[in-house]
Amino acid sequence: MSSTLAGAFGVAALFVAVLALVFAIQALRARTDTSSAPAPLPEPEPAPEPEPKPGTVKSELRKLGKELAVTRAELKDTLQHLAVVRYDAFGETGGKLSWSMAILDNNGDGVVLTSINSRADARTYAKEIKSFTSESKLSPEEEEAIDTLHKESGPTVN
Repeated sequence: MSSTLAGAFGVAALFVAVLALVFAIQALRARTDTSSAPAPLPEPEPAPEPEPKPGTVKSELRKLGKELAVTRAELKDTLQHLAVVRYDAFGETGGKLSWSMAILDNNGDGVVLTSINSRADARTYAKEIKSFTSESKLSPEEEEAIDTLHKESGPTVN
């Protein structure tokens, strides 16, 4: 098997894995949050009530409420925002075979993946993103993918 074909299979496998991750995160989000609005922070209880007997409906509901609050807090740190920019890196290839994909959490932290495809080979790059910026030099397409997520994030992102 040629190295170009092996590289193409590697890029395809990486892309499929990332898509599977994105769909899994979206399914988890759909199960835990039925509304599109961000979950409000839990309000402190005015007076602590006595702990109900273990095994009762009230105790189970209280336990589930606490677990849900923890899960929602953890979800904010997951890579859940995705933007893809497709482009033709070289004039001779056509078909916009190259792409840059930003995958970020609510804080703008994550990764931008880029695959530059030509007739002879394909090159794939990954760059770390912190607060919607990178220490590495970003291509215009990578910046566009990150800017798309930054604009879509609105006031919920710091």
